[in-house]
Amino acid sequence: MRNCLLTCISMIVALVAGASLAQADPLCRMGTPGETAPLSLSDGRVVQLHLPREATGRLPLVFVLHGSGSSAKGVLADSKLAAEADASGFALVAPDAAIPLGDGYAWNIPGVPTVSGKVPGPEVPDDVAHILTTIDTLVEAGCVDPARVYVTGISGGGRMTSWLGCVAADRFAAIAPVVGLRAGNPLESDPTRPDPATCRPDAPLSVLAFAGDKDTVNPVEGGGAGYWQYSMDAALARWAALDGCTEGPRRFDFTGKLLVTAYGECQDGTSVTGWVYHGRGHEWVADNHAMWRFFERHHR
Repeated sequence: MRNCLLTCISMIVALVAGASLAQADPLCRMGTPGETAPLSLSDGRVVQLHLPREATGRLPLVFVLHGSGSSAKGVLADSKLAAEADASGFALVAPDAAIPLGDGYAWNIPGVPTVSGKVPGPEVPDDVAHILTTIDTLVEAGCVDPARVYVTGISGGGRMTSWLGCVAADRFAAIAPVVGLRAGNPLESDPTRPDPATCRPDAPLSVLAFAGDKDTVNPVEGGGAGYWQYSMDAALARWAALDGCTEGPRRFDFTGKLLVTAYGECQDGTSVTGWVYHGRGHEWVADNHAMWRFFERHHR
């Protein structure tokens, strides 16, 4: 009887252990670990999904958004974030924006003209809804952890990243725009300041922005196109106000290579930081590993 009891207990333990291992197995069957492949969504659009080589359980998810006139495949090639996804173990998604532009696409930010000068009309597909649909699809499939979803993007994709922070902060744990940080549209009465009414996130959100001080497309000091105008410092200050930061700005210049502007003591453990590289222009200036280390510190 004792041997039977021990055997039964061993079987139960094995079954429980097996269930735990099954839960730890890769739950996402939507892609091949270590590869990038198209994923069709219920909204009729397609994204590029890259799963890390060691894809187990619910993964952190990073969106990377292309610049105006580029594409999902283009930003994957330029950013080289897939290599960081493999090294650090997060899922990576690159969508195409809704508005055809040249050989690529531009993002639909309501009320804001694209680089072509046209304001998207009501008939243009909703890019925010598309990105949220992507999150829902991957969460429902068991691929990603909804508490660890992040977004980055370059130029127009950086502006779209900022817009997602403004209108869907509850779905993201942190954002990291590259040469594209905004905090709402410019004020009509004073284009050097962001309009507070156009960016009202419903939760504090950590921000790490990357830029180059030789960028002539989206200058860190402001100016340029109508949607740009105010400076990166003004954008950082606005995000610091939105996050209730009580410390900063503090500035650190590292051997003439990198100027860091930091705000701290923000609500819910958030932070607002800008990295401006000396001598760099309108390009992917982000340090991918530093970006990931920033992301992984934040959970929603």
